[in-house]
Amino acid sequence: MSLASATSSRRGPWGTVLRFLAVVGPGLIVAFADTEAGSITTAATSGAQFGMKLVLLQLLLIVPLFIVQEMTVRLGTATGKGHARLIRERYGLGWAWVSLGTMLATNVAALVTEFAGIAGAAAIFGINPDLLVGAAALLLIGVITSGTYKRAEYIALALCLLELLFVPAAFAAHPGLHTIVRQGIFGSQPLGNNAYLLLIASNIGAVIMPWMIFYQQSATVDKGLGLPDLRFARIDTAIGAIATQIIMCAIIVTTGATLYVEHVPVSDAAHAALSLVPLIGPMAEIAFGIALVGASLLGAFVVSLATAWAFGEAFDWPCSLNHSCFKAKRFYGLYAACVVVAAGIVLVPHLPLVQITINVEAFNGFVLPIVLGFLLVMVNDKNILPKSLRNNVFSNVIALGLSGIVIALGIWMAVITLIHPTGTS
Repeated sequence: MSLASATSSRRGPWGTVLRFLAVVGPGLIVAFADTEAGSITTAATSGAQFGMKLVLLQLLLIVPLFIVQEMTVRLGTATGKGHARLIRERYGLGWAWVSLGTMLATNVAALVTEFAGIAGAAAIFGINPDLLVGAAALLLIGVITSGTYKRAEYIALALCLLELLFVPAAFAAHPGLHTIVRQGIFGSQPLGNNAYLLLIASNIGAVIMPWMIFYQQSATVDKGLGLPDLRFARIDTAIGAIATQIIMCAIIVTTGATLYVEHVPVSDAAHAALSLVPLIGPMAEIAFGIALVGASLLGAFVVSLATAWAFGEAFDWPCSLNHSCFKAKRFYGLYAACVVVAAGIVLVPHLPLVQITINVEAFNGFVLPIVLGFLLVMVNDKNILPKSLRNNVFSNVIALGLSGIVIALGIWMAVITLIHPTGTS
């Protein structure tokens, strides 16, 4: 019996709502986690440098984000297996190590950017960064040992709600709707500007992260979703894709209506929040700061959990949040190790956290082709999915085209960033 059917047997509209609520979670959480510290910095920089220009791109990115994540939902509900387990079983240990090795490198680096975001948020509230980073690490470890998948998911969904505070911050900036539409959607695009092209690549690279693919498929399995839940799981994924891109638009609008107008540059998300105070008041700074903490915590939770799930699935460890710490020692131990190591790195004095964030985005550009390649191969494998669930020709053309654009721009961004770390040509 599917999770939705087991939860509610009521018919009619209310029964449908209850069945959907039973399924909702993995899609929303992974999408909101996508708006993490690095993505926030990218969006804030986009608004501060080019005003509303990149709003249109954020709206267009809803489509590839949904398409990629929906493929993980199909694989998870149809097979009952996580991403890493499918790679190991279908293609062998060697290919599993290729997948795990690239994922681990990017995940540890991504975790560092999440804790860098938390350290930056400490400056907004006048808190000792060491204290806030340490407290965040303890909270993240406490969440994972809360006892069940359902309880951990509730906490993650609560962190999603904190990110919604970016929206009132945008309203506090008093942007003109006509300005957003005229400049952000129908305005000319400075495609001859290398800095603008770099931001386009950065925003695209920030939409699809390697860990997102691993997390959503594993979360789908750990939650117990099956094929009867696929329709609602797709809706969950679609809502998440729309919501996270609206938040990215809100960040661009906030900084575009204020910092861009006043010619105030941005170095990171925390600096953007501090720069907003003289322009739109302390309440916007507080909202921006709380949302940044929530986004960083959610990102760290999802990245750490994706890592632990992937290794557990590949090597057949007990790796469910419904297992106790004693039954799944390696699973919980790896999760905790990821959190502790990343927090420890951020606490190193005088660490160039902004440069680390830039390098992480550059490295993701090289890794993304491997992760998307595995996903597309498996979603077309007749030994994994029945014909009705495999991509048809039209879906493959769209997926390959979108993936090709993401990969090409990601690699281009990586090369340009490594050659010109300041983003100039």
